[in-house]
Amino acid sequence: MEDVIKVTKINDRVFLLNEADQATGYLIVGQNQAAVVDTMNGEGDLLKVVRGITDLPVFVINTHGHGDHFFGNIYFDKAYIHPLDLPLVEMFLAFDGADDFFKEKNRALPPFSSVKGGDTFDLGGATLEIIEIPGHTPGGILVLLKEDRLLFTGDSINRHLWMQLDGCLEMGEYAKVLESLLYLKNEADYILHGHAKRAEPVSLMDDLLKGVKELANGEGEDDDVYRWFGGEARQHVFAENSVICYNRK
Repeated sequence: MEDVIKVTKINDRVFLLNEADQATGYLIVGQNQAAVVDTMNGEGDLLKVVRGITDLPVFVINTHGHGDHFFGNIYFDKAYIHPLDLPLVEMFLAFDGADDFFKEKNRALPPFSSVKGGDTFDLGGATLEIIEIPGHTPGGILVLLKEDRLLFTGDSINRHLWMQLDGCLEMGEYAKVLESLLYLKNEADYILHGHAKRAEPVSLMDDLLKGVKELANGEGEDDDVYRWFGGEARQHVFAENSVICYNRK
């Protein structure tokens, strides 16, 4: 099943891992160790894919606690997540079919270690810095690859942002969070998010903030209905092929 994962080389040490166009993870290879940012749904043997690129010791950083970003942890021994997202992890593990999935794969999740804003990981010539971004989930994080000026954002900054879920911040509060992180435009040139096919310019932060502020200001009366597995929400266009999904009050 590893063929379900398509690998795209971003640069000499960063690889985009696309699992059947459902979710995206990333492999960052340093001189001494490697890290995987998000492991997707776990349908393909991600460790086998990683071993086709590097034999270095490898660990996982999960940007948040949604299943399509951590179920692939089953192929690894060590994973980090912000502790505020552990309740989300438990919720996804309780869903119907989760136990069957793990039994089918004959694998279990490794225990999570905690990570928080300001933590860094030295891979050897490649430094990862953790930045907190509560909003899409309470414990959402960004991962900055400092030397390459790349920002891994999970689902917190992307072209199809879900803010209709329980636990998401109100738009006005999320606007404040995004504004506090605009300094990252001086530290990164490109964004690699959790459902990407390629690197996005860091100006995506500005586009998203504009859309979030529009919703915080009460705009969006003509927004279309957005139907998802949890019911109906609304979707607000903030740029070409870019929407914020949210609940209308």
